[in-house]
Amino acid sequence: MTLKTMTTTSTQRFALALTLGAALVAGLSACVPLVVGGAAVVGVGMVATDRRSSGAQLDDQGIELRAAARVRDIANDQMYVSVTSYNRQVLLTGAVGSDADRRRVEEEVGRIVNVRSVVNELTVGSSSTFQDRSNDLYITGKVKASLLDAKDIFANSFKVVTERGVVYLMGIATRRETDRATEITRGVSGVVKVVRVVEVVSEADLAASQAANQAAAQRGGTGPAPVTSATPSTPSTPSSSSSSSSTSRVPLPPMEPLPASGSSTSTPSSSGATTSPVR
Repeated sequence: MTLKTMTTTSTQRFALALTLGAALVAGLSACVPLVVGGAAVVGVGMVATDRRSSGAQLDDQGIELRAAARVRDIANDQMYVSVTSYNRQVLLTGAVGSDADRRRVEEEVGRIVNVRSVVNELTVGSSSTFQDRSNDLYITGKVKASLLDAKDIFANSFKVVTERGVVYLMGIATRRETDRATEITRGVSGVVKVVRVVEVVSEADLAASQAANQAAAQRGGTGPAPVTSATPSTPSTPSSSSSSSSTSRVPLPPMEPLPASGSSTSTPSSSGATTSPVR
């Protein structure tokens, strides 16, 4: 292992420790009705290695903050919602008191500017307990560490969200990377199921988007966001940006759900994400 690799790994682990520490304080200090998934910046190195364009990263932070405000406006005592945005694709996790609340949250978030589509994984029932959230934070940390330790995958390609033992993988990755990340995550103790909310791209498209992002960063611009090569699917909720003019900052197709790999453990969920139950 070279000195450069050792330094990078140490920096990533330090950033991971800081992130988990902040999440632990924020998530366990009080019983709050809403959690914002990724608005905190953990360091220049992590941002620089992100496969999203810098513009998409900023948009994701804005989406999460606006979504937090929208959900607070309609929140009630039976609502505990976590909002995570990745490349302008929003994942909703947590629990609400009724199907009507579930639909209302999705509709409110779907109307936020720059949101491409919403993956609604909210459940109807009681919210998670203090112990549940503690366990989820612990599982998230173990999954991130396992991805970081893997030698054949770029760990920063994925954002990890855990809700009651169900791990959601969000990101921009090739099919091989997605399958490998799923395999690693399924091997972590405590994981009940893996849900892949991933934009699957080809190696060629990935290389082209990364080159474009690097060129844009050198020019000081935001650059284009990576786009999937597959035919786009219909978003679960139409967003305000989908009907905007061609000058919109987000002329992007919605995420293409990960196709089934032929394994009996991979089945499409009601939200369009691909699930991988742990056996």
